[in-house]
Amino acid sequence: MEKLQSQAVHHITLTGADRQTSIDFWSGLLGMALVFEQPNLDVPAEGHLYFDPGDGRLITVFTREDRKPDPARTPTDPGCVHHIAFSVSRATFEQAIKRLNHRNISDSGVKDRGFMDSIYFKDPLGLLIELACYRFEPPAGYSHADVLARAHALRVDRGDPNIVDVHLADAIEHLVAAKTGQR
Repeated sequence: MEKLQSQAVHHITLTGADRQTSIDFWSGLLGMALVFEQPNLDVPAEGHLYFDPGDGRLITVFTREDRKPDPARTPTDPGCVHHIAFSVSRATFEQAIKRLNHRNISDSGVKDRGFMDSIYFKDPLGLLIELACYRFEPPAGYSHADVLARAHALRVDRGDPNIVDVHLADAIEHLVAAKTGQR
């Protein structure tokens, strides 16, 4: 079978409201640098803002000055985006609720996801945004996905319902042992 093998997310493009609302949220709240802007090349009446979420990839937003923010929840029908998650440091995660409250933005509170902690809130257009913070660091030479794949295999073998700290610790131990030839 010949696959079209992806290597990473290149960018995600969202339909925004006006330019300033988009800049205030993506750069002002989430701290993403506005890398550049230009017209939407398919719809020249729209602007196209390019933000760096912190890893050099892009989040882009189509803007139009006659579109105003509507905080009603964006659709979650099949084919629609449910939410976008951004990775943050533990230090930032610990400050997130305070900083969201300072801007009068409602949030979900901290959600325990077993292998990570999450906080959810909406952007000015009702899109659900997640701030996610892993509970572990992968060993040198491995990715978070490597650890999670191994932790998942351990979880399944043990008949546990979801990944928790013991699976992560054991997965990291297995990966380090495999790398150093101890197993």
